[in-house]
Amino acid sequence: MNLIKLDKLPGQDSMLIFHTLARIGYEGLVIVSPEQPLASVGYFQDTAKEIDLDYCKKAGISVMRREVGGGATYLDGNQIFYQVIWNSRNRHFPSNIKRLFRLLSQPACETYKKFGINASFRAENDIITDKGKKIAGEGGGDIGDSMAFVGGILLDFDYKTMSKVLKVSDEKFRDKIYKSMEENLTTMKRELGEIPPREDIKQVLIESFEQILGKLEPVGLDKDTISKMRELEKWFTSDQFLFRKTPRIPDGVKIKEGIDILYGLYKAKGGLIRTAEEVEDKKKLIDIIVSGDFHLFPKKGVAELENALKNKEFNRDIIQKEIEEVYKKKKIESPGVGPEDFTKTIIDAKST
Repeated sequence: MNLIKLDKLPGQDSMLIFHTLARIGYEGLVIVSPEQPLASVGYFQDTAKEIDLDYCKKAGISVMRREVGGGATYLDGNQIFYQVIWNSRNRHFPSNIKRLFRLLSQPACETYKKFGINASFRAENDIITDKGKKIAGEGGGDIGDSMAFVGGILLDFDYKTMSKVLKVSDEKFRDKIYKSMEENLTTMKRELGEIPPREDIKQVLIESFEQILGKLEPVGLDKDTISKMRELEKWFTSDQFLFRKTPRIPDGVKIKEGIDILYGLYKAKGGLIRTAEEVEDKKKLIDIIVSGDFHLFPKKGVAELENALKNKEFNRDIIQKEIEEVYKKKKIESPGVGPEDFTKTIIDAKST
């Protein structure tokens, strides 16, 4: 497998790179950081509900959707990303998603340990210290014929900006988010009192990944790959992609007599689930959009769920049966989130 070791890339390139490499069949590791700050939302999230777009515009922070699951986050040069890309048929990698996440989290854990931070993997997709504080979040997803697993070593973190990037229903709640992050999210600087040399961290991280991936062959970015990144950037920065999960169902608008617009919200073990539903006479589910910060493989499984539920009876047993059938038919894996969690979100949805 190959290694692309980079420093800081401009704009959204630090995220665009693994999306591009996955599309052209690259297999290996990428080490990179962003030169400018950006906000990133998970593939299944509703950007308009998760990100304070007005603040980001004023602050000059670009916003992008990534093709892996997980939650909205703030990215800057104080993070060293590790991105593993491989063909989905490559038998070197576990097909079971839970095993895969645990395996590919080991190099980051070992890197933290080498610098004196006792870190370990916590299901479903976090790395925590021995004091229970999160020090890295990770995500994965299928991109064409490839799979991608991504995460970041936290050198330091701008808690204040992160709290401003996230959208909140009440500004009083923003201070709670800030305090909660300060209490529960830590960094190398906080744990060690200083940040170790950046190149030393990269080298340890690469060596740790080689224990799993085998010897990595250094390669560079060629002109064709860079050209494909520029092409992909046009799609990733389009409103069509960025707001792909924003409900078509109008918020707070009465469509016609007998039609209710319901909104579901439920925190499952593996992430937050949101739904926007159009229900007729409280008996029939006309339309539904599912979003959230969960992980689900293959990612087209969410669209399959939405399509399967349209025009079905608004009944708990029927809804769950439909979801279970899609899970079985499409071989869906969603760590920490199951059919019963989606069902609960849908059935317990409210009008406001």
